[in-house]
Amino acid sequence: MELAVKWDDGGEDFIPLENLRRACPCAGCKGETDILGNLYKNPAKPYTANSFGLVRLLTVGGYAIQPVWADGHNTGIFSYEYLRRVGSGK
Repeated sequence: MELAVKWDDGGEDFIPLENLRRACPCAGCKGETDILGNLYKNPAKPYTANSFGLVRLLTVGGYAIQPVWADGHNTGIFSYEYLRRVGSGK
């Protein structure tokens, strides 16, 4: 399964849902850095089949989407700029 995105400039991306989930930018998945540069993140959890099942896709203002995954994870907010980078593999 994949997420199909058609951009305003006519470009298109087809992003495999597994790639989208693995690119989750939330603090729990990617971590967050304090003022001293220390990175804090949750312990790695193994993915299951539900980890890659997309239940819902919410819009966040006019700048982002927020996937809701079948395993309950829903804290990743993908700006359209970041989503385009994920789609292009950069």
